[in-house]
Amino acid sequence: MEKTAFGFIGGGRITRIFLQAFSNKNVELVNTVVYDTSNEILEKLKKQFRDIEIKDSPDSVFKQKIVFIAVHPPVIMETLEKMKPFLTGETVVVSLAPKITVEKISGKLNTRNIIRMIPNATSIINEGYNPVCFAPGFKEDKVKLTELFKSLGNTFEVAEEKLEAYAIISAMLPTYFWFQLKTVADLGTGMGLDKSEANKAVYETLIASLNTMFKSGLNSEEVIDLIPVKPIGEYEEYISGLLKEKLLTLFDKIKP
Repeated sequence: MEKTAFGFIGGGRITRIFLQAFSNKNVELVNTVVYDTSNEILEKLKKQFRDIEIKDSPDSVFKQKIVFIAVHPPVIMETLEKMKPFLTGETVVVSLAPKITVEKISGKLNTRNIIRMIPNATSIINEGYNPVCFAPGFKEDKVKLTELFKSLGNTFEVAEEKLEAYAIISAMLPTYFWFQLKTVADLGTGMGLDKSEANKAVYETLIASLNTMFKSGLNSEEVIDLIPVKPIGEYEEYISGLLKEKLLTLFDKIKP
């Protein structure tokens, strides 16, 4: 694959996920530069991805062809302010955070070469579900960039106003269930299954459960009714209410 000059502002989880996804697909990282305020984070990344360059100043990152802004929303605007002097007409700015709109980014940088993406942690195994939007008037090759992003998994273009909804129902979705899946698999090992047997049972049944819910042609009530015994049925209303309360509150917080 053609070498591309990547820059990452922020070396945390999502940067590690992207670098791993690119590595899995043999995307060259020799022109990749990463900056973070934490030397410990940078050194850890360097041990895992030996081809990258780590920097104690963001200036060289800002000079890369594609710059990923991988920091939290509260510090994005000050990051963009530092970036502005280094911007060229060919720089592509990719924001990975909710809340900060294309217009806000463009207003700070005076460029339309802006992409917003809501990435998914499952990109680490190249199975992400990553909605993107391109700024109106985006000048670079969308097809080429989309092909690059597809190395992360399913990448698709959406209207910008839908990004925050995807953040709640997709990007954060695994966190609602991962700990539960681990608990059930651990119970299996305590009941006499070995770890591989328990993990396979949970995995295979979960995949089939998803297909039954979304591909069987049955409505949700009919699917739920397929199993008469519901060991935690008395808590379902509480769990549903908790999800609605927490996630709607979070959605209101991250909306532009």
